[in-house]
Amino acid sequence: MKTVRVVAAVICDSIDNKTKIFSTARGYGEFKGGWEFPGGKIEEGETPQQAVIREIKEELEATVRVGDLIDTIEYDYPTFHLSMDCFWCEIESGELKLLEAEAAKWLTKDELDSVNWLPADITIIEKIRDAMK
Repeated sequence: MKTVRVVAAVICDSIDNKTKIFSTARGYGEFKGGWEFPGGKIEEGETPQQAVIREIKEELEATVRVGDLIDTIEYDYPTFHLSMDCFWCEIESGELKLLEAEAAKWLTKDELDSVNWLPADITIIEKIRDAMK
């Protein structure tokens, strides 16, 4: 099975005091409409942190500061294996504009279960919930 290496930005209002996180609804492809953390594939020669910065600039037209790695999710979809490095991020400059997603929400700790997460993304929700205030 092919492995796809990707990064995800868990964008929060503040890395030091996480009360809200940013989630997006996928705007295209097989999982259109499912909720996820923005990000994408790591390109050759890039570190995961560089990939996060590039992907958020491409998808949301903002610059993020990349914090700690939350976890690496290993998940088997029917046609590929996903290896996803999930990082805490906060907005450094710019405003979040949806260039690829069909919708977005800032979610509080109590709202994390209010969206239909994609199968790989839902596996990290408890770790995120535990870190939020």
